[in-house]
Amino acid sequence: MPAVRRVRILALTFVFAIVTFYYLTQRRNVWNYGYTPYLPKTIFTDGKTHWSKLPERYPVTSFIPLPTGSPKKIPKVQVAAPKEEPKVRNERMRRRDAVKESFMHSWDGYKKHAWLRDEVTPLSGKYRDTFGGWAATLVDSLDTLWIMGMKEDFAMAVKAIEEIDFTTTETDTVNVFETTIRYMGGFLAAYDISGGTFPVLLVKAVEVGELLMSCFDTPNRMPISRWEWKKYTSGRTQTAPERMLVSEIGSMSLEFTRLSQLTGEPKYYDAITRISNVLADAQNSTKLPGMWPVSIDAKTPSFAEDNFFTLGGMSDSLYEYLPKHYLLLGGLLSQPRQLYEGFIEAAKKHLFFKNYNEKDLDILISGDIRVLDGGEPHLVPRGQHLTCFTGGMVGLAAKIFNRPQDLETAEKLAQGCIWAYDSAPNHIAPEIFTVLPCPSSGSCSWSDEPWHAALKSAYGPPSRTTPSIEKIIEERRVWKGIVGVDDRRYILRPEAIESVFMMWRITGKSEYQEAAWRMFQAVERVSRTAVAAAAIADITVSSGAHKERKENPGTEHRKRSENQSEEKREDGNSGGSGVRAQQMDGMESFWLAETLKYFYLCFEEWDVVSLDEWVLNTEAHPLKRPK
Repeated sequence: MPAVRRVRILALTFVFAIVTFYYLTQRRNVWNYGYTPYLPKTIFTDGKTHWSKLPERYPVTSFIPLPTGSPKKIPKVQVAAPKEEPKVRNERMRRRDAVKESFMHSWDGYKKHAWLRDEVTPLSGKYRDTFGGWAATLVDSLDTLWIMGMKEDFAMAVKAIEEIDFTTTETDTVNVFETTIRYMGGFLAAYDISGGTFPVLLVKAVEVGELLMSCFDTPNRMPISRWEWKKYTSGRTQTAPERMLVSEIGSMSLEFTRLSQLTGEPKYYDAITRISNVLADAQNSTKLPGMWPVSIDAKTPSFAEDNFFTLGGMSDSLYEYLPKHYLLLGGLLSQPRQLYEGFIEAAKKHLFFKNYNEKDLDILISGDIRVLDGGEPHLVPRGQHLTCFTGGMVGLAAKIFNRPQDLETAEKLAQGCIWAYDSAPNHIAPEIFTVLPCPSSGSCSWSDEPWHAALKSAYGPPSRTTPSIEKIIEERRVWKGIVGVDDRRYILRPEAIESVFMMWRITGKSEYQEAAWRMFQAVERVSRTAVAAAAIADITVSSGAHKERKENPGTEHRKRSENQSEEKREDGNSGGSGVRAQQMDGMESFWLAETLKYFYLCFEEWDVVSLDEWVLNTEAHPLKRPK
């Protein structure tokens, strides 16, 4: 009998060893939704280096769980749909269709010339890989295709994403922020907007999530923003960087939270919640209490060294995500609201300012702050296209956090960006521009004298001969209210139309719809190419089209269609004159993901992507709010 028992024990041990070996060597499909996903094989024969998950050096022993319970009752964001006469509705639908046609034109150019690559080059008709070579434009466009009713193209694109291999890339570093907002956000939104009917979308989101979780394997669980994935794969030890942009560390909460909500896997939410806790601990100990500086030390972590604060580039989406994260969590976590209300008062006091403008509009610009050695905040009166999201953010928070006094601030910020468009030479705001702030007390009525004095102070040389004001204006190419243009590009950015869309849905005021149409026409006129749409190197170059536009409104679209036979160019411009000669051979994926989506939604039916049902990430990918 003892011998029999020993044989049984040996047999069971052998079976256990075989089963264990099988599970350790097979890639499990944990999220089995009845779809067999494309997953790269463990052994590759393509000669490339491939990422694979390694045992964590600094594992989390206890995950922070998602908040539980029924979502709280949050005030409605959108007002009731405005009533419209049949004639008004017909015009709205005509405008909506014009935006859709613009999207289809650029999408067709991408399909023809750059399918499964990151970007199409709109002049030469080639492709460019800028974000890992993982088909950024395709993934970024998925939910826009669905929203615009292009279901056949959506299905074709979903089928194509099976070919994307996130275990390898030609680039040495992965931009974690961009990969999160474009790829993970794109997959999650497409999955949500299509009602979960394409399970592969969630499978691909998990693939991206697993890849990015590797950059959190550091001693303090703070992520690496520019992740050297090959060094990780070779087994190198990782630490969070001592210099990191605050937007990069603070702009992953929506995507990682939604991934945890959909999969039931707590580690994604845990990862970003540890970041939120660090931000909360540091909020009132920076050089501008309430806000976080542009550059931080993620290794320590420390927010105490940098003295530059902005809602623009390098910071923007950190602040944008605070009210949106609150919504995505159904109001069950108070921390996002506390962080927002902690920073917005500092921003209103130090960053938002009125500026001189020829029409004496009551508008606000969101500037930058540099804290001087003595601790005094110094305003840099500079507007950025990137800060134009601010009006929409403040408006959203005013509604959901019951801050009615801030709704007026939100409108003034949005109107400030509309002014920046309307007053510019081609009716498109440049990337960065300097304005003249109104005095803290006294009149802010327009006159040329303060503007001229500011120009002479900025550009008048310390010599006997001071250039005439006319010469300064001509040489610096500035216009009334503008003191300088620090970056003259327009790269098809969405932030201004984002706030216009948000304020349209929040207030129902038709002036925002009209502003959206002016902006769309201006952008179409200068950016359209035979292939797609092009960024502009200098949007302040004058154009001869202005006179024709005023005399014959509504003719631009027809003439563009008649002109579609223009040749593709290899030399970097479209061959046109004026501002069209400034076209660059680049079209970022956000043109289809964000800019045209926001334009479209300004003219679409009121309940499509309702702000009471959806939260849009910083790439305009709609994520489903809990009910």
